[in-house]
Amino acid sequence: MFEIIKAIVLGLVQGATEFLPVSSSAHLVIVPWLLGWQPGDLLFDTILHWGTLVSIVVVFRADFVRIIQATLTSLVRRSLADANARLGWWIVLATIPAAVTGLLLKDAIEKLFQAPVIVGMFLFVTAALLLGSEWLARRSSPRTTLEKLSLTDAILIGLAQAVALLPGVSRSGSTIAAGLARGLRRDEAARFSFLLGTPAFLGAGLLQLADVLGTDPSAVTAQLPALLVGFVVSAIAGLVAIRFLLDYLRQRTLYPFAIYCVAMGLFVLLVNGLQLR
Repeated sequence: MFEIIKAIVLGLVQGATEFLPVSSSAHLVIVPWLLGWQPGDLLFDTILHWGTLVSIVVVFRADFVRIIQATLTSLVRRSLADANARLGWWIVLATIPAAVTGLLLKDAIEKLFQAPVIVGMFLFVTAALLLGSEWLARRSSPRTTLEKLSLTDAILIGLAQAVALLPGVSRSGSTIAAGLARGLRRDEAARFSFLLGTPAFLGAGLLQLADVLGTDPSAVTAQLPALLVGFVVSAIAGLVAIRFLLDYLRQRTLYPFAIYCVAMGLFVLLVNGLQLR
């Protein structure tokens, strides 16, 4: 029963914080640490992320159909005149920085997840990115849409996603911030962030699942009830979080999320300091 409760809690944490710009990686480290739980293993984290992948596909299913069709058609016509085709190729190219960084620095990055205090400090980086993007947005040209997104914009957003491999640096926060800094409207920046996350979640999940099955194939069977519960809860929480954030960003700023990241970072440092006394 304990494993099911843990799956529900962490599924909620993953589903909500993957899309709200407050870092799911930080919360999946901090929450078990605060509760005295053992950190989730690689298989469990992979399944939670695939739950959020499902939520993206459900919300943006019509977008994906248009983008995939237009991207495949562009190969035949050798043209990027269609905005959906450009968007498809921009997503592919923007995925490369995080994929390369993840493969080259995999072991070094994984070690950072073992230190909650480091994770808490990286939340300040997320806060700085959110605050900086709002500052730039107020001093730049009028907001634009994804149809006018350039290759340079996409690559810079992709580089922001690579930075978010660091635990505590929000993937959605860094990519939304980069999009906002490049002139996208807040809701459009969030939309591109979510679309961009799809190949990242799928590719990283497949690699992690291959690692687990290669070392301990019985792990899936042993954890199956908790894995299913975590998957479903993560997907449902992700659906709610996506719809909330898209609606929220049409009229409001990223400042509350920046304040939350600072507060959570300070809280982690305080708790860590008390534990060391």
